[in-house]
Amino acid sequence: MTEVLLKELTNSDIDWILATGRREEITAGTILIRQGAPVDALYILLDGALSVSVAQADDNPIGRAFAALEGGELSGREITRLTNGEVVGEMPFLTSYQSATTIKAAKKSLVLMVPQQELVKKLQEDITFAAHFYRAIAVLLAHRLEQIVSQIGQSTIVLFQPQIREILFTFAELSDSDIGWMIAAGEAKRIMAGEVLFQAGRPVDAFYILLDGKMVASTAEDASNPLTRAFSNLENTETIETEFARLSRGDMVGETPFVEASPPPMTIRAIEDAIVLSIPRWRLAAKLLHDVGFAARFYRVLAILLADKQQGIINRLGYGRITYSSGKSLDSNLTYEDELSSGFLAQVTLAGTRFDWMLKQLKAN
Repeated sequence: MTEVLLKELTNSDIDWILATGRREEITAGTILIRQGAPVDALYILLDGALSVSVAQADDNPIGRAFAALEGGELSGREITRLTNGEVVGEMPFLTSYQSATTIKAAKKSLVLMVPQQELVKKLQEDITFAAHFYRAIAVLLAHRLEQIVSQIGQSTIVLFQPQIREILFTFAELSDSDIGWMIAAGEAKRIMAGEVLFQAGRPVDAFYILLDGKMVASTAEDASNPLTRAFSNLENTETIETEFARLSRGDMVGETPFVEASPPPMTIRAIEDAIVLSIPRWRLAAKLLHDVGFAARFYRVLAILLADKQQGIINRLGYGRITYSSGKSLDSNLTYEDELSSGFLAQVTLAGTRFDWMLKQLKAN
């Protein structure tokens, strides 16, 4: 993944990171980020390897069952390894963010550490840097998500469910002008029950926001060549598919072309009559290229969604949760993983207001 940062960042971006960061040599076993703890720095792996693992709570029955099936201990599980050019601690711009994984050196490594406060200040003051940074993080997270799913196994794809952040909350990250542009650039389309929005392994021609109705995301059970599978679908060849997520109002799909990931492995199909806002891929790509402010906010949203999907996989495997459902009282001194803060609820309220405004504007057009 070395080429991602070199491709997405400019020379001035890299110069700032070098001037602000500090090179550190770390020995094998050194923990950079601990699961469930606040993240206070961004780390770029210059040389070596980092292990990404998730721990389990001893009183979590799902975790115990999963560990027993694997014949291993309950202490945790490595889900992927990161090599040169990878970034960890990549969500410091979210003040409430706590790491869902533990990151430690798999061997002697060299990292560049950028303090969180300095990075957040730079992102707020330099919108061009922000656009480049958020896009780079979204690309890295998209590839990492593919790695994690591959490492854990295709059977776990059924656990891949959207979290609350992926619904209306993302509208709070966009500006009113962003939403106004989407309304003007897009077209409301009705998708009948049973109709396919886009097919697994095929190019995605638009970015979609689900305005009404419900859709399902499913993946084919066979592991055939993606090219063969895509053209077989053209011939209406029947394939067995497994549902792994349900989509409802406010969900966004079709982001794959904008983070340079492989064609989506899932098919999106309406399970009841639905309405989507369809924004042509070429039009959105042009907007991202020419409007740096919009690009910064859009890629920030994608980074949040991708990080949240990764968190969703980990949670639904029974890893990394603070368990308090086995007869124990809640501790008022602790902040639980799924506890909603007043700030978060305010963001959801703002998002809901903007989403309703979008619906009214589309009905008026």
